[in-house]
Amino acid sequence: MQIWRIDVHHQRLTRQPSPAGWETLGGRGLTARILLDEVKPTCDPWGVNNKLIFAPGLLTGHMLSSCDRLSVGGKSPLTGGVKESNAGGTTALAVSSLGIQALILESGPVSNQWWVLVVHKDGAYFEPADDLVGLGVYASAERLIARYGKDAAISVLGPGGEMRLAAAGILNLDKDHNPTRINARGGLGAVLGSKGLKAIVWDGRGGVKPDIANPQAFRAAQKAFTQALLNHPQTAVYRDFGTAGLTMMVNQFGALPTRSFSEGRFEAAESLSGEQMRHELLERGGEADPSHICMPGCAVRCSNVFADRQGKRIVAPLDFETIALMGSNLGIGDLDQVAHLNWEVNDLGLDSIDTGAALGVAAEAGYMRFGDPDRAMELLDEIRRGTPLGRTLGHGAAVTATVLGVRRAPVVKGQAMSAYDPRAIKGTGVTYATSPQGADHTAGLTVRAKVNHLDPQGQAELSRKSQINMAGYDTLGVCSFASFGFAAAPETIPALLNSRYGWQTGPEILQELGRATLCLEREFNRLAGFTSVDDRLPEWMTTQPLPPHGAVFDVTEEDLDGVFNWT
Repeated sequence: MQIWRIDVHHQRLTRQPSPAGWETLGGRGLTARILLDEVKPTCDPWGVNNKLIFAPGLLTGHMLSSCDRLSVGGKSPLTGGVKESNAGGTTALAVSSLGIQALILESGPVSNQWWVLVVHKDGAYFEPADDLVGLGVYASAERLIARYGKDAAISVLGPGGEMRLAAAGILNLDKDHNPTRINARGGLGAVLGSKGLKAIVWDGRGGVKPDIANPQAFRAAQKAFTQALLNHPQTAVYRDFGTAGLTMMVNQFGALPTRSFSEGRFEAAESLSGEQMRHELLERGGEADPSHICMPGCAVRCSNVFADRQGKRIVAPLDFETIALMGSNLGIGDLDQVAHLNWEVNDLGLDSIDTGAALGVAAEAGYMRFGDPDRAMELLDEIRRGTPLGRTLGHGAAVTATVLGVRRAPVVKGQAMSAYDPRAIKGTGVTYATSPQGADHTAGLTVRAKVNHLDPQGQAELSRKSQINMAGYDTLGVCSFASFGFAAAPETIPALLNSRYGWQTGPEILQELGRATLCLEREFNRLAGFTSVDDRLPEWMTTQPLPPHGAVFDVTEEDLDGVFNWT
């Protein structure tokens, strides 16, 4: 595996062996290592000194179930600190097949022209993207597929990325060539846009699967992991209901963001539930699919194709985070309406979490009424047209709150909270507060822990364990839902790594990778100017009670400051 560097100014590729200290890393751990080694932490996130890194995980490339995720990393325009965002789909498989451990985009464009970067087994080249400029994600992907073929993987921007909006993500194709698997959080689409790239085409033709040091041992470990994953009861739940199966659980906890995080239960939650979605999709038929696969080889099948009443696809997938932030958070209780909003946000190439939170802030400021999907769509059109209000919304909830004069911004380190109000699920609140990534549930979700989520005691320890494990999984390239199988058969993690690479790792390798990754990320943020003051939730969440439990976030500052004390 090699490190590929693209100088976008001179449109030049250089390839090199993995430097010392990088060889045993992948995914999130590798993006953090490269950022700390090569990027000045105080640089302008949109500037020429920032770098954008594409890195498959350590277990990526072999169609292990749910283990082919791609990490993208850079300094975040949204948080001003370290950022990694990972996505499923087909991109990571293509990158791995080309023998690329990491592709690093460096410098800045020579002009205002937009380009498509084509990466293939023999190198890379640039082609003008004139015919793609201004197009949404779906139309752009359609043209790129027609031009480069259905075997290519594609990473593409929407208008949000072209405008360098801080909530812009990078969209990747799923196995059915839908451009909906998004590196969403932290504004990394704005960084790709700052490099003058509308899209990257990953032409994997002629590529090969990465070498395996001990194929027999690898197959045995793969079989044991897959069996443990299939036997886990949670796998069947996600197959049937997808992530939307969380709606009623989170609502019952009193933690479902409702009307811009002013309440924790939504009166129409049942109409947004995974159970309701499955019922509707099975009834509608046609293109509807409640158990879709986003990447080849996945046994979980947690995705979906949400179709209208005539069975025609609206969007794929409609996930819980979007259902909450663009549904209950906006007072909207109709899955079809949320799905149409989701399609629009995807086409704009924006993070539905930060965009939904920004729309909630706009509703609180009087720019829309809660429960009005037509007005929400009009505000999304403001983003597409690049109006001052639209650009404000496209920069996310923190900027929107500042510009519109709203005090109650549900953000940490400039990034919007996801679909779990931290006053009612306090372990996740600790993660929001202390993660180097900003308010991000994927950095350490605690909703399934068998604890009293309203009790502040023990939540810091719970978050610490979850953050370490998730940083480890992100380094492996593992979807969080594959963690059910690895938790049931933890011995398969070192077995897979040792047989894949010829290593001699021990049973604590997941935690070792996780701790190392978090240390790298925290050091980058420290050098960027972050302090313990940044590891806090918004003050209003510590004083304003959340109905129905009347909870505030009351984990002590001492506990927050001790999250990363390993001993």
